[in-house]
Amino acid sequence: MDEFELIKKYFQKITNNNPGAKKLNDDVFYDKKNKLIVSVDTYNEGIHFPNFKYPSLVIKKVLRSSISDLLSKGVKPQYYFISGSGNKKNFTKRNLIMISKSLKQEQKRYNLKLSGGDTTNSNKVSFSVSTIGFSKTIVERNKAKLNDDIYVTGNIGDSYLGLKVIKNNIKINPKLKKYFINQFYCPNLPFKVYNQIHKFANTSMDISDGLISDMEKLINNQNLSFEIDINKIPISKKLEIYLNKYNKKKNKYLFNGDDYQILFTASKKKRLLIKSVATKMNHKITQIGKINHGNKKNLIKMDNKSLNLTDFKGYSHKF
Repeated sequence: MDEFELIKKYFQKITNNNPGAKKLNDDVFYDKKNKLIVSVDTYNEGIHFPNFKYPSLVIKKVLRSSISDLLSKGVKPQYYFISGSGNKKNFTKRNLIMISKSLKQEQKRYNLKLSGGDTTNSNKVSFSVSTIGFSKTIVERNKAKLNDDIYVTGNIGDSYLGLKVIKNNIKINPKLKKYFINQFYCPNLPFKVYNQIHKFANTSMDISDGLISDMEKLINNQNLSFEIDINKIPISKKLEIYLNKYNKKKNKYLFNGDDYQILFTASKKKRLLIKSVATKMNHKITQIGKINHGNKKNLIKMDNKSLNLTDFKGYSHKF
């Protein structure tokens, strides 16, 4: 079974008396009375990052991936707790100094405060991060409306190409190589627009497991479907250069996750407002599709041709 079947079968029922848990069908816990929002994430070597050769970069990816959950809810992360598992080979004095320096840089960048954690011994490196923020409201999952537009912030696909470069699956020129590796470890979070999404988003989440996989989760409890146009999905100029130079197809690089941009839906009436916010904040926000009735199938198309949706599934943990 995958992680979502596991949660639904074994753990969802035991949260019935805890409305803040959202039946374990959102990315955060939300205590409305106390305005408290909490997210928890775990990152394992070989799964979420290939190896621990670059500890200063790995820890940045871990922290940015974690605070992305709160940003997608329209909430500013304020505190984080981090637990690390490894051994003396991984957690050398040199590596620990680099980790500490990177965390300090990230705290300054996002105005965060380290507030606790734990350390344990293990053969492989693993980190667990709890992130905390406070807000009167959040933008939840499963609140999309029929005929909503579907949007993403930023660009999609850079991180996946970065992972392929790190794994030595492809060869590219050094300048592009450096850029894509950095995009994998240090995703450009939508920090400029997170506090604006309350103004227009009906529902939202971050893109971590892949655009299609996350779109399915976003509306999984609703009698709705989605339609996404690959031609409209935004990519960086660097990815465009790579695709053109090496004659690669765009659709092979957009659905594998680790983008950590905000995926959201909004009414057509909000189009001008969204465009205004994107311009004012100097951050790309792109309409990529629409929400249809549940009697239609989920659809992905390119050049007005429907493609096989199963070819674009992202990552899922299997048990």
